[in-house]
Amino acid sequence: MSRKIELLAPGGDAEAIKAAIAAGADAIYCGLDLFNARNRAANLSFDDLCGIVRLAHQHDCEVFLTLNVVILEQELNNLIKLLNKLVNSGIDAIIVQDLGLFNLLKKFFPSLDIHASTQLTTHNEGQIAFLGKIGASRVNLSRELNLEEIKNLTQFAHQHDVLTEVFVHGSLCIAFSGQCYSSSVSVGNSGNRGRCSQACRDEYEITETGNKFPLNLKDNSAYFDLPELVDAGVDSLKIEGRIKGAHYVYTVVDSWRKQLNKFSESGQLLKDDANLRKVFNRDFTNSFLKGNLTKSMFIDNPRDHSATHAIAESGAESSIQIKTIRYNLHEDRNKLGDELRDKVKGLSLAKQELSFDFSGQADQPLSVTVTLSNGISSIDSFTVQSTALLSHSTHSNLDAATFEKRFKSFNNALYRIDSFSFDQLGSALSLPFKALTALKNSVVFLLNDSVEPVPPVEVPRLITHPKVENSSGRPKLSLLIADEKELPLCKATDADIYFKLPESFKKDCTRYIDLLLKNPRLIPWFPAVLIGKDYLEAVKILQQVKPKRIVSNNTGIAYKAFEMGIDWIAGPFLNTTNSYALLTLKEELNCSGAFISNEINRMQIKNIARPENFKLLYSIYHPILMMTSRQCFFQQTVGCKKPSIEDSCMLKCEKATTITNIKGVSFSIDKQKGGYPSIYNNEQFLNLEAINDLSDLFDEFFIDLTNIGAGSKAEEDKSQLIHYFEAVIRGDHDATEQLKQMIPVSTNAQYQQGL
Repeated sequence: MSRKIELLAPGGDAEAIKAAIAAGADAIYCGLDLFNARNRAANLSFDDLCGIVRLAHQHDCEVFLTLNVVILEQELNNLIKLLNKLVNSGIDAIIVQDLGLFNLLKKFFPSLDIHASTQLTTHNEGQIAFLGKIGASRVNLSRELNLEEIKNLTQFAHQHDVLTEVFVHGSLCIAFSGQCYSSSVSVGNSGNRGRCSQACRDEYEITETGNKFPLNLKDNSAYFDLPELVDAGVDSLKIEGRIKGAHYVYTVVDSWRKQLNKFSESGQLLKDDANLRKVFNRDFTNSFLKGNLTKSMFIDNPRDHSATHAIAESGAESSIQIKTIRYNLHEDRNKLGDELRDKVKGLSLAKQELSFDFSGQADQPLSVTVTLSNGISSIDSFTVQSTALLSHSTHSNLDAATFEKRFKSFNNALYRIDSFSFDQLGSALSLPFKALTALKNSVVFLLNDSVEPVPPVEVPRLITHPKVENSSGRPKLSLLIADEKELPLCKATDADIYFKLPESFKKDCTRYIDLLLKNPRLIPWFPAVLIGKDYLEAVKILQQVKPKRIVSNNTGIAYKAFEMGIDWIAGPFLNTTNSYALLTLKEELNCSGAFISNEINRMQIKNIARPENFKLLYSIYHPILMMTSRQCFFQQTVGCKKPSIEDSCMLKCEKATTITNIKGVSFSIDKQKGGYPSIYNNEQFLNLEAINDLSDLFDEFFIDLTNIGAGSKAEEDKSQLIHYFEAVIRGDHDATEQLKQMIPVSTNAQYQQGL
C-alpha cells in the first residue's frame, strides 16, 4: 500500500483521547460540552481541548472537533463566540451538520477546515458537489453504502478536491443518520441535537418471528475488508465510539493500527481479530459494505457479546468450563488495561508553563525572555525586544504590577504563568504603552508558531426581510399526494400540489416523467435518500421534465436543480433550524424557499430571519416519520421468505405491520412501492396552533395527504380535509373543531417541546 490512509479515532473524554494517541491514531474526533452530537459522552471543556491539541500535535496526531448538531437561532451568538476562540486553538478541522454553520465558517472563519458530518446522510454525487461548494474539504459517507458505491463516490469526490471517510468499526444505526427522529418523537431528545435515546436498542413485545429486539443491528467491522477500502480510494477509516471508555478505544485503535501497518508493509492482513472481540461488541457484521443485507445483520440482544463469543469459540459446555472462559476473558482485558496504563503514563494535558524574564537599561530596548518549562518540541525559549528604547522617568510605568497586569492574559486555556523575573531590569524606567503592547503581541506571535492570531470577528446582525407578497396577504395552503388516483384533488383547490416521487426507480422507466409532463400543475417532491441508479434516474426527471419548480429533501437533487436553473424549495427533511441555514441554501444554491424543521417550537421559530425574496413553509399535518432504513424492518417482525434484500424489494414490496414497545406504545412499519422501509408514530402531526402563532412568518402551510405512514390515519375524505384546512387558514374557528374530529389521534408535541 503506497498511499497513507488516516486512522480516525473517537475521543469521548481526555482518557479515551490519550488512549487513542497511545494506540497510534492519526487523528481524533472529539466534542466540547456543547454543540456536539454525543451529549452522552463525557466531552471536554475548552481548556481540555487546548491541552489535547497540544498533546496530539506532539505525537503527529490531528484533532477534529465535532460541532455536528443543528443550531438554534438563539444559540448563534454563543456559537460565534466559540468560533472566535476555536480559530486560534490549533484545531485541525470542525465536523459540521448544520447548513448554517457552513455559511458562518466559510464567510467569517475561512481558516477553519470543514468536514461534513455523517448526519448529512451523504450518499450521492450531487451531495458531494454541494458540500464541496459550501466549504467541506471532507465528507463522511453514509454507513449504508456498499464498496462499489463508496468507490464511485470517492472517485467523484477526488475530482472535486473533496476527501472521503468511511466508518469501519463500532455501533451501527439501523436508520439513515440525520433522518432518524424516533428519539425526538418518543421522548423529546433529538438525535439531531446529540441526545439520541437509542430506540433501535429498545426491547419490544415479542414479534411473529420471535424477536424482542427487532431493530438491533450487530456492530460494524470492516477489519478484513481493508484491501477493498484501499482499492476504493477512501482517505480516512473512522472508528465509532465516543461514548466508549479508554480501554475500548485503545484496544480497537491498536488492533486497527496493527492491521494497517501489516497491510502497508506486506500487502497481507492479520488473520486474528481476537482483541476486537474482547471489548464491548454486539457481534460483528460487514453486510452494508458487502451489499448483502440479510437477517444475519441483526442480533436479538443489545448487550455485550464478548463473553458469548468466547464461550462459543471454545466449545465450553459445563458450568466450570464457562466460568473458566469468563475468567480468562477478564484476565485478558486486565492485560490490555495494564498495557494501556503503561503507554499513557507520560501523556499529560497540563497547560504549558511560561516564565517571563524582563531585562534592560535606559537607552536600550526592553527585552523579555520567555521560557516554556514543559514546552513544545520546536521552541523551549525565545527572546523578544521592544522597538522603542527605555528611558529614565520619575513617573516610571514599568514596575512589577504593570507587567503582571499587561501579561496576565497569558493565564488562559493554553498557558499558565509560572513566574515573572525583573532581576536584570533597571529602575525608574519608562516605555510607551504602544511599544509594550507591540512587545506582548510579538510574544503571542511566536507562541502561535509564528502565525498571526486571528482577531475576533463581529458577525453582523441579519435583517429580516418581508414575506413574498401574494394577493390575499395570508399564507397559502399546499399539499402532498403520492398516487395518480389523487389527481382529482387538483380540482378541489387552487393550492400548490406536490407529488411525492419514490426513493427507487426502475432503470430507464418514464412513468413519472410522463405523469409530470401530462400534469404540469404537479410540483415534483424529491425524497431525502437517493442512492446510485436511483439518484441518476431522479436527475433524468429534472432533465426531461424541466419543471418550473421542485421541492427537494436531498441536496444532491437541489444541486442539479441549481445547475439547471430550476426554482427549488428545501424540504422539511433538510432540518433547517436557523437563519444562516437559509442563507446557505439561497446564496450557494439559489434556493427560493425552505420548510422550517418540525422539530423546533414556536419560540425557536419566530426569530428566524427570512432572506430577501425567500419563502418560508411549515408542515401543519403529516405522518410523523421516526426512522428510515436501507435494512428491512420485516425480517425481524413478520418475517420474509427472501434471504436478503434485493433490488426488486424496493420496487415491489408494500408490506405493513406494527411493533409495540414494552411500555405498550405501538409504531407503524410501512413499506410503499419504490420506498425504503420506514417507521412512523401512531399519532399524526396536527398543529393548528402554528396558524394562529406564525401566520405573519410563513408563506405556506403544508398538509401531507399521502397514505404513507398511515399509522392511526383512517381513510378520510381528502377533499373535505382540504376545505377545512383552507378555512382554518382564513380564520374559521368552526373548521378547527371539524378537523380535530376528522383527525382524532394526533399530536403537536414537537411544536410544544422543541429542541
